[in-house]
Amino acid sequence: MISSITKYSILMPAIIAFAVTVIASPFVIPVLHKFKFGQNIREDGPESHKVKQGTPTMGGVIILAAMTLACLIFIKGHAKTVLPVLLTTLAYGAVGFADDYLKIAKHNSDGLKAWQKMLGQFVIMLVFGIYIWKFSDVGTRIVMPFSGKVVDTGWLFFPLMFFVMLGTTNGSNFTDGLDGLATSVTAVITAFFWIFGLICGGATCVATSAMFGALLGFLCFNVHPAKIFMGDTGSLALGGFVASTAYMLGQPLIILIIAFVYLAEVVSVILQVGYFKLTGGKRLFKMAPIHHHFELSGWEETKVVTMFTLATAILAIIALLALL
Repeated sequence: MISSITKYSILMPAIIAFAVTVIASPFVIPVLHKFKFGQNIREDGPESHKVKQGTPTMGGVIILAAMTLACLIFIKGHAKTVLPVLLTTLAYGAVGFADDYLKIAKHNSDGLKAWQKMLGQFVIMLVFGIYIWKFSDVGTRIVMPFSGKVVDTGWLFFPLMFFVMLGTTNGSNFTDGLDGLATSVTAVITAFFWIFGLICGGATCVATSAMFGALLGFLCFNVHPAKIFMGDTGSLALGGFVASTAYMLGQPLIILIIAFVYLAEVVSVILQVGYFKLTGGKRLFKMAPIHHHFELSGWEETKVVTMFTLATAILAIIALLALL
C-alpha cells in the first residue's frame, strides 16, 4: 500500500501545478502581448492559420514554472527521481526559449540554426546519459516491451539515447502545430507515466504529477481558439520530459508506442522531404507534419486534436499491457 504521505506527494503536485498555471496565465498573456512576443506563422502553412499570427507564444515558461514549483515543494525524499527529470526538462526548455526569442527578435519563423539546436540537445543528452549510467539504479539496462526482458545496451547506450531523445524532442516540436494538440497528447502520455510510476512503487510520480497538472492548466488557455502557444520553449521541454521520464523508468522503447503521434509527425516530415526530392517536386502528403494533411483533407482543427489524443489514449492502454 502507498503511505498517506506518498499519496499526498503524488496528488498535490498536480493540484498545485494546475492552480499555478490557471492563476498565472491570465497575467502572463497580456504581458506577452505588451512585449509583442507573438507567434510568427510560417508562410507555407495552412491559410486558416494566418489568423493566429501574433498570438502570444513562449507559454512553455508557464508550464515549466508551475512544474518546477510543484516539484520543489515535494522534492524531499524524491530528489533522486525528481531532479534528473526536472533539470533535463528545464534544459530542453532553455534551448527552446533561445529559439523562440530569436524568432521574435528577427520577426520571422527562423530561430536557432539547426547545428546550434542540435548541439544544445546533444550536450543535454550527454549530461543526462552520464547521470543514468553512473549514478542511477537504471544504468545501461532497458526493459523490452511485452516480453519484460531486461537487456544491457552496453556501448550502444549513448547512441541509442541520442536517437531516442532527439526523436522525442523533435516529435513533440512537430506535434505543436495545432491549438492544444501537443498539450493534449503529452498530457495523456504523462498520465501513462504517472500510472506506471505508481505501479513501480512511486518512481518519477512527483515529476509526472506536476507536469500533468501544469499541462491541464495550460490547456485551459491553449485549447482552440488558443489564447497562448507554448512555443519551442514548451514543445522541446515536453519532449525532454517524456524521454527522460522513460529512461528513469528503464523503458525508453515504450516511447515507440505511447508517443506514436510524435513518431508519426517526424516520419511524415522525413517522408515528405524525401519523396519531394526523389520525384522532382511531388508531395506524398498534402502538407507535413501529418496533422496538416488531415486539416487540408477537410478535418476541422478540433477534430484532428481530438482524434490524435484519442489515439494516444488507446496506445496508452496498449503500452500498459506491454509493461505489465
